[in-house]
Amino acid sequence: MLRTQVAIIGGGPAGLLLSHMLHLAGIDSIVLERQSRDHVLQRIRAGVLESGTIKLLRDVGLGERMDREGHVHDGAWIAWEDRPLFLIDTRKFTGRQMMAFGQTAITEELYRIRTRNGGQVIDEAKNVELHDIAGDKPYVTFAHNGVEQRLDCGIIAGCDGFHGVSRRSIPASVQRTFERTYAFGWLGVMSEAAPLNEIMYAHHSRGFALASQRSPTLSRYYIQCDLGTDVAEWPDEKFWNELKRRFPQDVADRIVEGPVIEKSIAPLRSFVSEPMRHGRLFLAGDAAHIVPPTGAKGLNLAVSDVFFLHRALEAWFKRGESRYLDLYSDMALRRVWSAERISWHLTQLLHVFPDEDPFGRRMHLNEFDYLRSSNAAQAALAEQYVGLPFED
Repeated sequence: MLRTQVAIIGGGPAGLLLSHMLHLAGIDSIVLERQSRDHVLQRIRAGVLESGTIKLLRDVGLGERMDREGHVHDGAWIAWEDRPLFLIDTRKFTGRQMMAFGQTAITEELYRIRTRNGGQVIDEAKNVELHDIAGDKPYVTFAHNGVEQRLDCGIIAGCDGFHGVSRRSIPASVQRTFERTYAFGWLGVMSEAAPLNEIMYAHHSRGFALASQRSPTLSRYYIQCDLGTDVAEWPDEKFWNELKRRFPQDVADRIVEGPVIEKSIAPLRSFVSEPMRHGRLFLAGDAAHIVPPTGAKGLNLAVSDVFFLHRALEAWFKRGESRYLDLYSDMALRRVWSAERISWHLTQLLHVFPDEDPFGRRMHLNEFDYLRSSNAAQAALAEQYVGLPFED
């Protein structure tokens, strides 16, 4: 039998970051991850960090590689067909900047530091089940290397993603879910080539496109596609040609075509599960919410969840105070819904919807033109895009 103060389900960035921050506070944790470490590190995920995420990573000793390899930005550009380039200027309107730095690199750093500090991360934990989460003595059972094991704990943190066991362990009678699916996806490639200097969205009559970054030598590009698209129908040459058609010519001319090392199709979804706490189980990250990637909020929301949960657990274990534990779900959800709204808004604004009529297209064009002409609208967008502050 194993025992710890906090059992963390999921060894992605949310679970590992929580484990690291708890270690800094002198609180013991064990992380259970159902996949192998190699599998976790091969996941292709987000790479744009809000200012609050940047500060938190620096504060907890994870800033060295980020500051060395990350690419600082004053916001993101929008290339709207037949309109001048437009900058969502976070530095001008908020005084804060963002950074392109891949989630895989963050996860690598977290694994390295947890190993250095003697953290317990059990990879390939199978058949994970949560027990007595509504009581005061929860525990987790799992199999590792063919041996059934039990982990007793005071708190369970569910950081195991949308398909994990944690959210499914909350009774349906107390759970409410909110969901919006979209009639298109993103076809994305990772390329071993220098990216554009800017993060740039493109709205084009042929569909949405995005130029993003992962490192100085690794670029990430997306184009809007039908949900039924088969990756095999998109050889590299066809992808590059279509991507460039959706950007202005001067931007397209700067896109470097490099070897494609990953190509996949991602559906777009907005999803929230409430509450984010049931008894001694606390959800964080994708286990509780999904945002369409248009707003670059997924990883950043996981980090803010971890901030709120770490603060609550430190107050409870160190000082016996339950206030932040009791407020966790409401606090986290206020920020979640703000991120859901801006991600939904940018998705609506920048994509071409299959059933959109000429009136709807004119409304989107008018909205973009108003954004370009209004400092107030630009300030509101910049404030949300750079990331709202963590609540006290």
